[in-house]
This record gives sequence, C-alpha cells and structure tokens, in this order.
Amino acid sequence: MLIYNPKDWFGIIFQFHKADTVRKLSPLILFFIVYALGIAVWEIEYLHLSDKSWVKNIPVMHNLLGFAISMLLVFRTNTAYDRWWEGRKMWGGLMNNSRNLAIKLNTMLDGSDASSRNFFKKMIPLYATTLMDHLQSETTRFMLDEKEHPELASVDVKKHIPNQIAMLMFQRINLLYKQHTITGDQLIVLNNELSSFTDICGACERIKNTPIPYSYSAFIKKFIFIYVMTLPFGYVFALGYYVAPIVAFIFYVLASLELIAEEIEEPFGKDSNDLPMRKITENITKNIHELL
Repeated sequence: MLIYNPKDWFGIIFQFHKADTVRKLSPLILFFIVYALGIAVWEIEYLHLSDKSWVKNIPVMHNLLGFAISMLLVFRTNTAYDRWWEGRKMWGGLMNNSRNLAIKLNTMLDGSDASSRNFFKKMIPLYATTLMDHLQSETTRFMLDEKEHPELASVDVKKHIPNQIAMLMFQRINLLYKQHTITGDQLIVLNNELSSFTDICGACERIKNTPIPYSYSAFIKKFIFIYVMTLPFGYVFALGYYVAPIVAFIFYVLASLELIAEEIEEPFGKDSNDLPMRKITENITKNIHELL
C-alpha cells in the first residue's frame, strides 16, 4: 500500500508513480488526440458543416448522457471502495483476534508449558501469513518446525492451508483441555477466538471470489468509449482544433475513475493501492512474540 501525506498538495500533483492512471491510459489518450484532430479536419476543411445548425445540436445528447455516466461512475467507485474497506476491516479484525487469542493463552497456560507457548507463537502469525498467500493465489511452503511440533507435518500445501492451520490450533487447544491444562469454560472462550479466524477467511474469500458482474463493468467501458468517440462531432464547431486535447482530457477523467475502481475492488493483490497485508502480518508476528 502506498503511504503518502494527504496534506502535501504540491507533492501529490507533481509526483508520478506507477499507480498513476495517466501512465496506463497514455496510449489511448494519444489515440483520442489523433482521432479528434482527424474529425476536426474532416468537418472543418472538407465537409464545411459549420453552417448546418442540426450538427451544432449534437452536444445536447452529451449533456443529457453526462448525468447518466456520472451517476454510473459514482456508484462504481463507491462499490469498489466498499469492497476495499471491508477487506481492511477483516484484516484489522484478524490482528485484534490474534492479539486477544495470545493474551488469553498467555493467561491460561502454565508457565511450565513452554511447548504449547512456542506452538501458538508460531501458529498464530502463520495463519495470517498463509491467509495472505492464499488470497494472492500463491502456494508456498513455510518454515515448519516438524521436529518440535510433529503435527505440522500433516499440513498439505495443495489444500486450503489457512483451514489446516486453524484445525491444528484447535486440535492443540482440545488436547490442552483433555490434559486438564485448561477448563471447559476456557475452552469455550478460546473456541470463539479460533472460529473468528475462519469467519475472517471466509469474508475475504467472498470479496476475492465475487467480482463486479461482467455485464455491469463492460457496459460502463462501452458507454465511456462511445461517449468520448462522439464528442468531437458536435464540439468541433465551438472549440475548433482545441477539441483534440479537451476530448483527450475528458476521456482521461472518465476512464481514470473506472481504472481506479478496477484496482481497489480487488484489495488483496500486490498493487500500490492494495491492502498492506504483509505489514499487518509482520505486526501480528511482533505482537504475538511480545505476548507469548
């Protein structure tokens, strides 16, 4: 995630980075400049349509459709941001639940049970790491200490790893209950914390696996393209050859809103505007090591 100072106006305006939409849209912006210039030359120099009043009324269509396209883009951007913010709340909840679980385990476990402490010291941060890689569709092998904790050898990296990590933690807690290290009431309390891990995983998977419907996204793109393609036909009489940069700028604004929505609606990737999941997992690891 890109960290910046929102009060630094000049730095934001004059600084360009790889997430800027102007870099991604530059080929299409150049295309619309050339296209609008071609339409201007064609109408002014060859067709001589400046005396046709009906041609000058074409911008009325754009004025009517401008409201519709603005409403669509506002709804599109808000929907995408809601997905981004919900993902951020889920990862904030994961950090809080990890801390709560560590605090409760630190209180419930006897100081002599170093093995269980080391187990959860490794497994709680490991759940956050595996969830991050799971959401980014990566299959990796982790540094699992199978000598100290033989049960970790049962983790199959080809299956749903976060579920397996949560199952191992619950199995360990259930073993502590059978050994009378923790009471039944304490088991219920810890069970609620562990269940929240899977709830968070499911919510993140819902965001990742349910994109904006294709027909809705495709319609907005086609609407923007047709809207901008027809702009030069009517505005060339009022703007002359200046219609080229103006049409290109209008396309940049409209397409940038759609491009930003596309980027933030998938908050679990590795782009500059995606969630700082790696930083959150590092903080979870640091906090758990302090607590246990």
